[in-house]
Amino acid sequence: MSDPILITQDGAVATVTLNRPERLNAMDEALIFALRDYFQALHDRHDIRIVVLKAAGRAFCAGLDLEAWPRDESVGPVQHTWRTQRSIASVMQLMRSCPQPVIALAQGAACGGGLSLLLASDIRFCTPDFRMKAAYIKIGLGGCDMGSSYFLPRLVGASLASEMILTGRFIHADRALASGFVSAIVEASEMDGAAQSIIDEMLLTAPMGLRLSKDALNRNIDAPGFEAALAIEDRQQVLLSQTQDASEAQRAFLEKRRPDYQDR
Repeated sequence: MSDPILITQDGAVATVTLNRPERLNAMDEALIFALRDYFQALHDRHDIRIVVLKAAGRAFCAGLDLEAWPRDESVGPVQHTWRTQRSIASVMQLMRSCPQPVIALAQGAACGGGLSLLLASDIRFCTPDFRMKAAYIKIGLGGCDMGSSYFLPRLVGASLASEMILTGRFIHADRALASGFVSAIVEASEMDGAAQSIIDEMLLTAPMGLRLSKDALNRNIDAPGFEAALAIEDRQQVLLSQTQDASEAQRAFLEKRRPDYQDR
């Protein structure tokens, strides 16, 4: 059997590729556990600064592979389903809490859990044939699953989020772009280049500054108010201003050269 995910690293940039193209990268137990373990380990991998998430084949992810989660006969059906549910949800949590920005490149369909992988990413690009749906309600469950009720209203607004969650209908690339869900629609052959342009700019930032910026964005989505958001920003800026990388960035700016960061 092939590996459920493929991982490559080029300097400070890692690429994670969903690798079940024959099943449209639907989520089986091996795929989810591999993603969970990888994103968990990223919390202690400061040598990796940015992660690109992509998928092999013609679809990003068709959602849950209903036939590929072996029944654990030692526990009841509720306990078994709870284990499956929490295993998948933990991937989304770990993607948000890992210090590396995640850039997602999506082609074809992103359904159910596949949509949630995109929701948990930080920046998204898609191909012209992209389409997404919160498929959960189509299989007799609630439409709110894997973070959809949290992320979708924040990303695309309440009206489109409600349309997606309450109907399970497909939303295509043009609406994904118009709603701000993706940064751009690009041809499949140009996806890596679109990501690289973002990566190049991120790599010009101080490592700790990039990590804490993602952290502040996540925390301030839920900040109780403007003053709480400012408090997080103020503390981060004072902390970062004392690093050696901040001094190096200022010298490089004045000397019109690329900074040489040491993450110190």
